[in-house]
Formats: sequence, C-alpha cells, structure tokens
Amino acid sequence: MIMARPQLLFLCQTFPYPPDGGAQIRTYHVLRLLARAFDVTALCFERTRTCGGASSVAAGRNALGRFAEVEVLPIPQLHSRFRYAWDHVRSVASGHVYTKYLYESPEFRRRLITLLEARPFDLIHLDSLDLAEYLTHVVGIPVVCVHHDVEPMLLRRRAALERRRWRRAYIRHQAGLRERVERTWCPRVALNVAVSPKDGALLKHIAPEATVDVVPNGVDIDEFHPDDETGDGVAFVGGTTPFPNVDALSYFCQEILPHIARRRPGLRATWIGRASAQEQQHYRERYGVALTGYVEDVRPSMRAAACHIVPIRVGGGTRLKILNAWAMGKPVVSTSVGCEGLAAIDGKNILIRDDPRDFAHAVAAVLDDESLRRRLGAAGRALVEQRYSWDVIGADLIETYQTLAGGGGLRRSRPVRLMSRAPWSAVSEALRQPRGEQ
Repeated sequence: MIMARPQLLFLCQTFPYPPDGGAQIRTYHVLRLLARAFDVTALCFERTRTCGGASSVAAGRNALGRFAEVEVLPIPQLHSRFRYAWDHVRSVASGHVYTKYLYESPEFRRRLITLLEARPFDLIHLDSLDLAEYLTHVVGIPVVCVHHDVEPMLLRRRAALERRRWRRAYIRHQAGLRERVERTWCPRVALNVAVSPKDGALLKHIAPEATVDVVPNGVDIDEFHPDDETGDGVAFVGGTTPFPNVDALSYFCQEILPHIARRRPGLRATWIGRASAQEQQHYRERYGVALTGYVEDVRPSMRAAACHIVPIRVGGGTRLKILNAWAMGKPVVSTSVGCEGLAAIDGKNILIRDDPRDFAHAVAAVLDDESLRRRLGAAGRALVEQRYSWDVIGADLIETYQTLAGGGGLRRSRPVRLMSRAPWSAVSEALRQPRGEQ
C-alpha cells in the first residue's frame, strides 16, 4: 500500500524565482528540498523587484512547478504611490508595523482561506513574519516560521546610521512595532527557524517562550567552485536597492577606497548586481568603481576578482555573498557585521576589519600576497563543504518538518528550545539556477 505524502502549504512574502537574492536563494532551496517529502502548495506574493515582469513570473511558475503547485499574487501598493504613502500613515496612526499594510491583500486572504478549507494540510511553512496577520486563519495546523534576519536589530542598526532625525525616529519606531509582532507570534507557532545562533539567541531574548531552531544558509558547491582564474582587484556581490548594500558601497567609496588607492592606485573595484544607469555613471565617474547592473550569472564577475569584500555595517542574518565567495575559493575581507552568524575565524578563513584604514590594509595584503589568498580561499572552501553546502542540508530539515507535520497547531506557549545542529546529512537533487545573490 502506497502511503500518501503529507501536504505542506508554503506561504511566501516574495516569489523565490529567480534565486538571485539572499531570501530568494534560501527560500528556493528550502522549497526544493521539502518537495522531496511533501506535496507542496506555494502561495506567494510577487517580487518587489522583478527582472522580466509577467514573463519572469511565468518562467518562475514553470521552474518551480517541478517542486510545487505555485500561485503568485500582486502586492497592492507596488502599483500605487498613494497606497505606498497611505500605508506608512496608517502604520503611524494605528501603532501597527508597516509590513502589516504592505502585505494587506484581500485577494491573498481569500485564496488562503479557500486553500485551507479545500485541502487537509499537515504543515504550514511561513517564510516571514511579514505575513503574520494571515495566521489568524490557521487553526489546528502546525506552523514553521522562518526569520531570514532579526528585523528589530536590523532596523535599529539602520537607524543608528541615519542622519535625518525624523527618519531615524521613524525607523526606531518601526523596530519597536516589529519587536511586538515577534513577541506576540513567535511563541504561538510550532517552530521558529533562525539562520544563525546569534539570531536564534536574539529571538529567544525577544520571545522567551518561543521554540527556536538554527538552520544555516547554504550554497550550491557544485555551481560555485574554485578554478584556476586568479583574478585581480576586488568585488562585492549585491545590488544597490537593499539599504545595507548601498550603505556598504558608500562606506567603501568614501572611507576605505582612499586608503587602498594610496598603496594600489587604479585598483579595479566591481559591484556586482542591480544598479540603475544613473548609479553606474555616478560611481564610475566619481570613484572609479564599476557597477555591473543586473547579470544573469554572477560567477564570471566573481572569478575575475582576486579578493571579495563585504564592508557591511548594517544587517542581520548571514551573508550568502560570503558563502558563495568561499565556495569559489576566493579570499574575503569583511566587517564583523558582514560576517556575523557564520563560522568566520579572522586570519584562518577570512580577514575581519571594522576600521576603514585597517580594512584597506587587509585588502592590500590579500592582493599583494598570493600565499595568503590561497590559504584563505582554501579554508573557506573547506568550511562550506563541511557545514554550508545545500548537499549537507536536507535530511535533518525534512525530518524536522515531518515530525512537526504530525503535531498540533498554533500554540499559546511552549518551553524554550534553542538548537544549533551539526551539519546535515546529504540530500540533493535539482534544478540548478546559478544566479547568485544580487
């Protein structure tokens, strides 16, 4: 007798195709792995940024159709400037976090209710607490909620760098509202998934009664692999839209690059990822930094660099850009914020510098010393093979979800459980999409 596979409802705040950004890459691979053990129905909002509009959504449905039955619904405010401004006003007036209104969609709500009534789901995967309001419709089904970062911490870090007083105050206000959402909902779901032990501890501090598991980000070590190309200059992978990336670009150009230029004039510096034509022109003419704009495959540009840099001062979670560089055997120089949450050891698999002058000197040292480049690159590659390969991430993930699928639904409380697991055993199959983080 063939046993029916359990049913998983996968709720996602951003369509995970193409897998070319941090959240999209992780979500894509998690969905792919879970589809090995579950029949998956995915209900997603559209991307806040898309590469090809409707055609890319259609391509994404076809690609993800190998793993799930996929529906993609619009984010109402993306198509209305009035709605965008009104949502911020409503957030301030009501005391509710802004994302409550960003993802407020009667169409999404109706479709969710229809699915819950029509199908006997055994488990729900919620890819972000941005969709917490929709959990009010879930009764008797266990929920796993993913936290790609700890949003209150990220917002407070951003506020600390904001020069305009009113924006600083607003961002801090949003951080407090988001923390209230996490304090309310994290204890009520069956499992909260953080991407690093630090993020897990922060969630535990905010919501002591929550159950938290640490599931690291991963990298496809077959798609991102070392080769014989040494490269020259430095590179950063990430578009200019996310605030942490554009802040890192400004910080590098204004504070770090002048120190490097004194030792290595004419250094080739490349920013790989989305950027407008105006941004590309500005940074090329003022700083001599090349912004590529969106590229289908980041790997050729990554190979062309001798050193990868992560001068990030704001953010949370863990950096897929570092995992990808490590997987390619590339040396990395990062701030402590840029590499937090990873098993990064200064001098062994990475150089960590927070002072701009020290950061510049570390970059110059890597560029000048071939043996240092090789040593850091080899150590990074060995680390991702041992701990961060998606090939290492499957069996335990599937086992956890299968166990929860046989349990209860939303809870009022449960004892704290913070787990940081050893590397997972091999489970891999797959549709390869070597886009890289942008």
